[in-house]
Amino acid sequence: MPSIKIGQHWVGDDAPTYFIADIGANHDGQLERAVELIHLAASAGTDAVKFQHFRAPKIVSKAGFEAMGQQLSHQASWKKSVYEVYQSASLPWEWTPALQEACDEAGVDFFSSPYDFGAVDLLEPYVPAYKVGSGDITWIEELEYIARKGKPVLLATGASSLDDVQRAMDAVLAINPAVVLMQCNTNYTGSVENFHYVQLNVLRTYAAMYPDVVLGLSDHTPGHAAVLGAIALGARAVEKHFTDDRTREGPDHSFALDPDDWREMVDRSRELECALGTGNKKVQPNEQETVVVQRRCLRAARDLEAGVTLARSDLEPLRPAPLDAIFPYDLPRVVGHTLRRAVKQGDYLRWTDLS
Repeated sequence: MPSIKIGQHWVGDDAPTYFIADIGANHDGQLERAVELIHLAASAGTDAVKFQHFRAPKIVSKAGFEAMGQQLSHQASWKKSVYEVYQSASLPWEWTPALQEACDEAGVDFFSSPYDFGAVDLLEPYVPAYKVGSGDITWIEELEYIARKGKPVLLATGASSLDDVQRAMDAVLAINPAVVLMQCNTNYTGSVENFHYVQLNVLRTYAAMYPDVVLGLSDHTPGHAAVLGAIALGARAVEKHFTDDRTREGPDHSFALDPDDWREMVDRSRELECALGTGNKKVQPNEQETVVVQRRCLRAARDLEAGVTLARSDLEPLRPAPLDAIFPYDLPRVVGHTLRRAVKQGDYLRWTDLS
């Protein structure tokens, strides 16, 4: 897996997992609140804070949703119409410089998901990367427009088929090789039933198909199981929604992590990274003494005099095993040799003891 630079961080195989706190609409229309969430996320251990730049008329059709006659999936619980929710959740674009400045002060990267061409252009001076939401994976025109900006592209693949992913990746990679390909299950209910659908092993598929891109996970499940599993499978960027209070009213609060949960996720992930290691199987530094006390070596089963020709019955594999001892796998090489010195029962044999 390669590494790519996003802001002040390297993201890839030789770097710690890159955590992205998606504040999304959880600013609740208040700039001060958005800034506070940035600093809370930074204190909880995030590496980047992400927002979403959209305008209701450019992302949803008011008439189209009204014609459906009902609101589906997670939108069914919304008290307002889909159009009204998007309108109230949209981030005022004039906040952008202040958000970027707050991220700089907090020491985290700032970027956003743009949902129209104007948003892409607006963000250009402020962001080191662009995140493409799963819902735009079929809008190739937008993907190509973003890719041409020459900055890393984080592509979420929720509610997508492999054909959708290939189509999108073909378009982006033809222009820009700096891609983070993110497995995602796009269901915002926060139900534990969603673990049946996360399909983390898709990361194996992506790794085989796209060995030259960085892998990631955009996750909406409760707890940390999906994140830890994804890291173990090779994900090096993780995005989850972030809030300070899951009970607040709004489309993104209920399935987000609060600061305590975020810190717990990061801490457990850092432990996992340490535990994964390099894949090189060897006796580890903290096992050096264990090798002695738990392994067996060849010891005298009775008092043996010098000149004795050793038989199998003269030898017993027992713990401990000093480093200069003869190990049981060498039994066939020891039997039939003559002792150079007398050995008491229970003493271990060295190669220098044999003629």
